Amino acid sequence: MAGRTGEGAAVVKIETLESGKSDGDYVEAAGFLGQTAYFARASGIVSYSGDSQTEARLHDGLLAAISTPDGRFLISAGEDGRLIKSAADASAAVLAERPGWWMDRIAVGPGNAIAVSAGKRALVMRDGNLVREITSERSIEGLAFAPKGLRLAFARYNGVELHWVSRETEPVFVERKGAHLSVAFSPDGRFLVTTMQENALHGWRLADGKNMRMSGYPAKVKSLSFSHKGKWLASSGAPAAIVWPFSGKDGPMGKAPKELGSMGSVMVTRVACHPGEQVVAIGYENGMIAAVKIDDGQIAMLRQEDGSELTALGWDSDGKLLAFGCANGRAGIVDLAG
Repeated sequence: MAGRTGEGAAVVKIETLESGKSDGDYVEAAGFLGQTAYFARASGIVSYSGDSQTEARLHDGLLAAISTPDGRFLISAGEDGRLIKSAADASAAVLAERPGWWMDRIAVGPGNAIAVSAGKRALVMRDGNLVREITSERSIEGLAFAPKGLRLAFARYNGVELHWVSRETEPVFVERKGAHLSVAFSPDGRFLVTTMQENALHGWRLADGKNMRMSGYPAKVKSLSFSHKGKWLASSGAPAAIVWPFSGKDGPMGKAPKELGSMGSVMVTRVACHPGEQVVAIGYENGMIAAVKIDDGQIAMLRQEDGSELTALGWDSDGKLLAFGCANGRAGIVDLAG
């Protein structure tokens, strides 16, 4: 594991939170725009921490935020029906505004593509321009772009819709009964995986529609992360990170997952795979953070427990800095470079 990842790893709090007091402003997302960390909060305030520290109120209630694949911008959406692009200097531009829309899902994809949904409706944008508005038969619970080509997945009740954004064609529908709450493509585009209302994941091999069921979780899975080359899929929902193998042609079918980072009965709430190594960062319900080597399970503690549930984790592009955020508003950066 590169860098300094033992008990001495530095935890640098955002300046306004150095007192250690929680402000109750739930951290929805944390990550990096270049070397500047961002912390997107439920109130609509986004904090930026780099060479200087600043914050901006972007929404009247923020519901989702994600950085673009090139790491240059943060895309956020909220209760105010606005989709906003912001930069590390806190400058921001409104990409779309739909009064009355509860924008709660965002996806970013190749070619500067962005999708945002509210209820049964989704907007797809590219280079700041509206490409298409799509209406689903059911409420859209999750969004994801395929790694190549403008193909967009909607997680919804009883399965996933797959839309070719640039074509006005009927979507392909892959079915599995039940409520699907989020969706992710494997990095090579061969597999599609959803989290479900029940304590399980479900997947499909897209070449032939083969179903894959990944069950046995004691709680709902709320966090997924593929390793950087797609060999592994890490997930929350248990008192360890459940990590499924995806390297073979059949993915996880007929294979047992690894259980990494067990801390007794403490539940894992967030997972984030390293951008360049077979390592997963794990956040727990009691505030702990660990980094674990997927191959051999070697563990390094990055943050001690403080009772604040981890709600957000995000690496910088070099994998030397890890941003984190908590349900009670605490947030910071773990520096693994020493």
